[in-house]
Amino acid sequence: MEKTNRTESFKGIVKAMGIVFGDIGTSPIYTLPIVFTLTDTSTENILGVLSLIFWTLISLVTIQYAWLAMNLSIRGEGGIIVLKEILVSLIKKGRKIGVISFLGYIGISLLLGDGVITPAISILSAVEGLRLIPGLQAVSTTQIIIVTSLITILLFAIQFKGTSKVAISFGPIMLVWFLSLFFSGFFYLIHIPEVLLAFNPIHAFNFFVHNGLSGFFILSEVILCATGGEALYADMGHLGAKPIRQAWSFVFFALIINYFGQGAYIIEHNDTSMVLFKLVSTFSEYFYIPFLILTLIATIIASQAMISAVMSLVFQGINTGIFPLMKIKYTSTEMRTQIYIPAVNWLLLAAVIFMIILFRESSNLAAAYGLAVTATMFISSLFIVNILKIKKEYIKMSVAIFVLFITLTYLIAVTHKIPYGGYWSIIIGSIIFFVIMLWVAGMGNMRKFLRSVSVDVFTESFKQLYETGNFIHGEALFFTKNLTSVSPYILHCMFRTGIMYEKNVLVSVESTDQPYGVKLDKYEEITPGLFSLRILYGYMEVPDLPRLFKELHFNEKAIFYGSEEIKTRKPLLKLFIVLKKIAPNWISYFDFPYNKLHGVVTRIEI
Repeated sequence: MEKTNRTESFKGIVKAMGIVFGDIGTSPIYTLPIVFTLTDTSTENILGVLSLIFWTLISLVTIQYAWLAMNLSIRGEGGIIVLKEILVSLIKKGRKIGVISFLGYIGISLLLGDGVITPAISILSAVEGLRLIPGLQAVSTTQIIIVTSLITILLFAIQFKGTSKVAISFGPIMLVWFLSLFFSGFFYLIHIPEVLLAFNPIHAFNFFVHNGLSGFFILSEVILCATGGEALYADMGHLGAKPIRQAWSFVFFALIINYFGQGAYIIEHNDTSMVLFKLVSTFSEYFYIPFLILTLIATIIASQAMISAVMSLVFQGINTGIFPLMKIKYTSTEMRTQIYIPAVNWLLLAAVIFMIILFRESSNLAAAYGLAVTATMFISSLFIVNILKIKKEYIKMSVAIFVLFITLTYLIAVTHKIPYGGYWSIIIGSIIFFVIMLWVAGMGNMRKFLRSVSVDVFTESFKQLYETGNFIHGEALFFTKNLTSVSPYILHCMFRTGIMYEKNVLVSVESTDQPYGVKLDKYEEITPGLFSLRILYGYMEVPDLPRLFKELHFNEKAIFYGSEEIKTRKPLLKLFIVLKKIAPNWISYFDFPYNKLHGVVTRIEI
């Protein structure tokens, strides 16, 4: 039994490496080369930068995400939307909720924007390593872009298979990747063991003293070592907290040894160009081409980690009502959060290809990278502090405040990237933010005109009308969101237009946390002529409702559902109408006979 538990634990760790750690695990490819384009390679500076990297990974990833954030979840799910929902539920009412929601929407938008830049910089930086292969030094930038684009298209084309199936193959590869990082870094670290002095934070402090304001802005590149850290928390729903934390212990150790090994290489050779590749080629020239292939695969996995996080984020957004309904394919019988959203997949692919063609080189993309993720880290940190304050966990809150100060420092430093390409993070994030605000505002306006009523109130009015005997013979089904309230279109249908049958059934169809199964949860008479029916179905099911109704011996003449026709003179709300028309109606998921199905349109002006 104990051996089985250990085996399952190891499998969980390897799986976590495939889903969660691709992004942060490929940061060693570009972090130090980019940092040392901005500062000289004196031993003091190298030790200072290594110290900054070590303490950044400790504070922003280990403390903020692996410890503080991962202790906060809703039904095992994590991410900035979850933090927002927890904080809103704790505050309950007041103006603060509006501020929290606004900040949450900004964080979500920026994180989704980061999902565009991550695959572009990761894959592009790895493909550029082709130039170190003898005979391929003359590979043009255009050829690099074509190869990068083809790899990217292939990656997005296999997403429909699901993250669980992808992780089965990716996990072992990432294990090899992190072992390669460890051994290549360790080989150089033992050459110059004094780099281990960088564990002392005094070297980070001295770095700022010696470099002044320019040293402060170098933080905007140091933060690249922590990009992908938010995936630890965002991907909790895919794997659970335990395997992610266990995997992070190993990943963190491999990353630190590699960064310190790169620092030792720079001290010995005074060469900062493509350090990781040269580190491996000097360790053993026979390993270079296999390592380059491994790097390409690892960067694909880095992109996969961000794609998984984006899918989770959008899924949570749909569930909490900040994104329109989209067609979702569930890809796992084990976890509901392992999903594939076709619309998100192809829009993300188009945006990534655009960024690759626009920036052309990974060094150019680095100027745009880091702003979005740092801002998201800051907002998450702010939420964590407030949650812990309300919960009166003051020791954790004190630590969280310290982390908040660090994230704020990084955020201030990274703003200097805005004129050099960072504005693209803002542009992409702004588009997503606009869609969120448009949907939230539009749905809010619509709800003002479409107010549901409680079943009790509805029943009293129904009784009075039904007792007149003015009804149609036969039975009809009316879909409603739940059985505690009645959808507005039913009021319009029965009380304004007089469509009432001899037998009227209010039908609520709700999904469960189990993958399969369709069952009748509740079927009862509320009052003569009025019945309620609740159907529960597994999240991987598309229930055959016509067959189920037949099994329940319904002989319905008509099936009714609600739809809205919105009129407005406001330009922004006209865009909302377009968005709502594009979003699928949930009734389209079920194969009802067209001659029985009636969409009751409620016309409203907002």
